Amino acid sequence: MTGASKLQALWNHPAGPKTIHFWAPTFKWGITVANIADFVKPPEKLSYPQQIAVTCTGIIWSRYSTVITPKNWNLFSVNVAMAGTGIYQLSRKLRHDYFSEAEPSLAEE
Repeated sequence: MTGASKLQALWNHPAGPKTIHFWAPTFKWGITVANIADFVKPPEKLSYPQQIAVTCTGIIWSRYSTVITPKNWNLFSVNVAMAGTGIYQLSRKLRHDYFSEAEPSLAEE
């Protein structure tokens, strides 16, 4: 298959760039990129409700994207990434809130 025919096949695919099935998951990557950018944010500034929503959305839509027709691998991959980044951020927040030893403050010394 030549390059031009591959592009033609992508263009005419039921989940190709002429449909919302392409653009919705493509723009959803912005949420994942924002969550990755928050990896440097201190854990105390992370939000449980936000990260639970990101994680659950990723898990639910990853499953859904495997049972719909046509198969939408862009939708699947963005949601796996969302679930992964959400789980990572939740683990950071949980470690900070429940498993880290409190550092003594200057007043206690």
